[in-house]
Amino acid sequence: MSKSRAAASPHSPAPTKPRAARGSKLTPAEIDALFARLREANPQPTTELEYSSPFELLVAVVLSAQATDVGVNRATRRLYPIASTPGAILALGEDGLKECINGIGLYNAKAAHLIALCQLLLERHGGEVPRTREELEALPGVGRKTANVVLNIAFGQPTIAVDTHIFRVANRTGLAPGKNVRAVEDKLLRLVPEEFRRNAHHWLILHGRYVCRARKPDCAHCLLHDLCRWPEKAPLAIGDSAWRSIAR
Repeated sequence: MSKSRAAASPHSPAPTKPRAARGSKLTPAEIDALFARLREANPQPTTELEYSSPFELLVAVVLSAQATDVGVNRATRRLYPIASTPGAILALGEDGLKECINGIGLYNAKAAHLIALCQLLLERHGGEVPRTREELEALPGVGRKTANVVLNIAFGQPTIAVDTHIFRVANRTGLAPGKNVRAVEDKLLRLVPEEFRRNAHHWLILHGRYVCRARKPDCAHCLLHDLCRWPEKAPLAIGDSAWRSIAR
């Protein structure tokens, strides 16, 4: 029997379909391609919060809860020129702090948290922002997501802070579906290839903020369109080759 006839034999095993990664609807190769495209489109992603020190970043992230980065930046542009250290904010006082940040949501509670946070930084850490999750989460107003942001951006640790944008993108695309933010975070830390983990936080947030939006996702121009498993995604725009050029 010839090789060609053997290859065409009805008894030959059917080609196997690539298997999805555990906890994802995408295969490992697709996950790698997803982040490779995001990196190609934005090689050096960064936060849109404005800061010039780990302490300023910490303050900005605390203020960002239930607020936009635009609103937080507007507030910190008033605050940081007059108080950008724990001691300076304590000298400003809670009322003075409120005057600077009263344009963002929950500013009363955030001002109280920041005053207490500054006191603890001076008492326990010499005014420096700690570099461990446990110490950060012990600060008033700092939860797991805030700690992850500070550890990632200020100290270069490969953490992934799952906010509403990352939660949406991870579930819609099938990258790391989960019922709550911790489940999504744990899956992403396991699934994201090591070479992409340091910046995955930024890429996914920005993709969710500007492309995979909550109400009107821009599926037609999404560079992840062919990888995405969302059953409701709109067709790719006719003639649009943005993701194809990146994928090559």
